[in-house]
Amino acid sequence: MLFLQLPLLAVLLPGGNNEDVFQEQIFQIIHTSSFYNRSWTQSWSSGWLGDLQTHGWESNSGRIIFLRPWSKGNFSKKEMTEMEGFFRRLFIELYHIFHNYASQWKFEYPFVVQMAAGCELHSGKAKEGFVWFAYQGSDLLNFQNYSWLPSPKGGTGAQQVCGLFNQDPVVKEITHRHISDTCPRFLLGLLDAGKADLQRQVRPEAWLSIGPNPGSDHRMLICHVSGFYPKPIWAMWMRGEQVQQGTQQSDVLPNADGTWYLRIYLNVETIERSGLSCRVRHSSLGGKDIILYLEHQNSVGLIILAVMVPLVLLIGLAFWFRKRWTHCE
Repeated sequence: MLFLQLPLLAVLLPGGNNEDVFQEQIFQIIHTSSFYNRSWTQSWSSGWLGDLQTHGWESNSGRIIFLRPWSKGNFSKKEMTEMEGFFRRLFIELYHIFHNYASQWKFEYPFVVQMAAGCELHSGKAKEGFVWFAYQGSDLLNFQNYSWLPSPKGGTGAQQVCGLFNQDPVVKEITHRHISDTCPRFLLGLLDAGKADLQRQVRPEAWLSIGPNPGSDHRMLICHVSGFYPKPIWAMWMRGEQVQQGTQQSDVLPNADGTWYLRIYLNVETIERSGLSCRVRHSSLGGKDIILYLEHQNSVGLIILAVMVPLVLLIGLAFWFRKRWTHCE
């Protein structure tokens, strides 16, 4: 059962020895297979360092896609070839196993099987890795203490899958060794290779706007924060030092350049807009928050209006004089 060696997806690279790069981090390989019928299956695989995707998979050519200059680590050409060969064999084996046992396990087409394998660092120390499977988005089984264990929510299907997976003690030993030893070493090596990129700091830009009117006496205030890296950020609508209840945030979305974008919303009555501000905290700011006051936005609008109105009047007056002068001539 080749696919039981899933942890090898994350561990066929040489490890590093710099445990001081990051204190908390996780690396994992995520694989999704959609089984539409007996003859049609699609698969997607990716590798992630925290929230950052570092690896992809080209299903047509059967090749690993290295998404970062440092994603290969110290990979040799031979190791890369072995990794790609392992991926190809893994997907073929998955295809046959789940098709062959779908009826016995009562997996009804179409169905989706997901897998994740990886390892973590906590306080700079490696924690034993993990492997889990899910069926139709619900936990199916996971690997713990040299054994595959069914999820309580997996029913008889999960128990039957575990019964098959636990038949080979050699594969279980290999699985445990790789997720508890090789994967953490790979994670440390990846952190070391990508240190400069992972530790970069990009300051956010922020601005305010007013969204569609949710009511005649209400306004939707929007605080935009964009271009920041790394991803963790804190942003809130405030009145003085008090966080405003009802503040809502969008998902943190990626920009094309690898930085992030966020919106913070607040629905308020028009008469309650005074004293509101949007406060942003990010590691790139050196402890100095970005604070945008709503009154300043209003003041800018009034200044523009104060400049534009006389300008329009002067232009109109100039045209009137020109017309009168032409008429007199």
